Amino acid sequence: MKPAHEPAEHLTEFAPARLRGLPARFEAQKIAFGPVVFQCVRVAWKSGLLALLDQAGKEGASISELGNRGELSVYALSVLLETALSAGVVRRVGERYSLTRVGDNVLHDELTQINIDYVHDVCYQGLFALDACLREEKPLGLKTLGNWPTIYEGLSVLPEPARTSWFNFDHYYSDSAFAQALPHVFARKPRRVMDVGANTGKWSLHCLRQDPEVHLTLLDLPIQLAQARHTLADAGLLERAELTPIDILDFATPFPEGMDAIWMSQFLTCFSDEAIGHIFRRAAASLAPEGSLWILDTFWDRQQYDIASYCLINTSPYFTAIASGNSKMYESSAIIALASGQGLSLAETVDDLGICHSLLRFERKA
Repeated sequence: MKPAHEPAEHLTEFAPARLRGLPARFEAQKIAFGPVVFQCVRVAWKSGLLALLDQAGKEGASISELGNRGELSVYALSVLLETALSAGVVRRVGERYSLTRVGDNVLHDELTQINIDYVHDVCYQGLFALDACLREEKPLGLKTLGNWPTIYEGLSVLPEPARTSWFNFDHYYSDSAFAQALPHVFARKPRRVMDVGANTGKWSLHCLRQDPEVHLTLLDLPIQLAQARHTLADAGLLERAELTPIDILDFATPFPEGMDAIWMSQFLTCFSDEAIGHIFRRAAASLAPEGSLWILDTFWDRQQYDIASYCLINTSPYFTAIASGNSKMYESSAIIALASGQGLSLAETVDDLGICHSLLRFERKA
């Protein structure tokens, strides 16, 4: 078992914060023109321009040579390449452009590509309303995708390409930790497991395959449970699962009782502090006497590397503008405090699962 580590103190300050003078001013201009750079680099990738440079190798290619190989005009190529040059995505020697290591990541790195698609297809237009969303704490940017109170009611019917990009983003992060988290949960031999916020049923499927004696209760909105039903039915495991539709924000509705283990994966980020308190209250009442509440999430303060913290922190505005209006990527200390306020004590912590996950185990206080 990987040991837990304390939240990293260095994450209160990222490298650019230590810059002064012209370097600091340059970083400020990168922020000002960030959306422009994002779109130009995205188009350079999607149009095949970066792939052409990759094929050209170290010798690179001139704009005229690239124009003969692709569909973009010399003018269009010059616009994209000059912005890519300013961002360090390409380099130029004389009149020949070639790909840098940064550009290689845009072209080949799955994490980078999933993040770019997610930001463009799901978040970009809606973030234009971020100022109003912050004032009203409502996901006013969601209207760019559909007419729902929150994104969760519309996940299964999101328009393309937003739907594919959303699920690719969600599953890339969450699925990476499932295999490592599973032995921790089943080391305590739970017989009744509840998956709160079951989504498409992937975690429940892992559990049912892990132990032929375990019974799963899935809690989520009806439209999400419909997807989970298909997942479990296709695997021939639906008979050991009970699908319980619930509106998590209906705080008067209790959770089913007598659970040996309650599982929440990347779930609490969907809710406000107040709502999380009510979720913990109902989870505590739902646990069997020796039961455990397991929280698998991406806490930005528990990351080994700045790159992970940077990505997680900058996912929070999505929750503000698109998802719910009042949730975010939380620090672990905030979640632990909210759980403690509802009679739950932290019993175990496992860090560095998957890409950037931590697993927290809570028990009811004596």
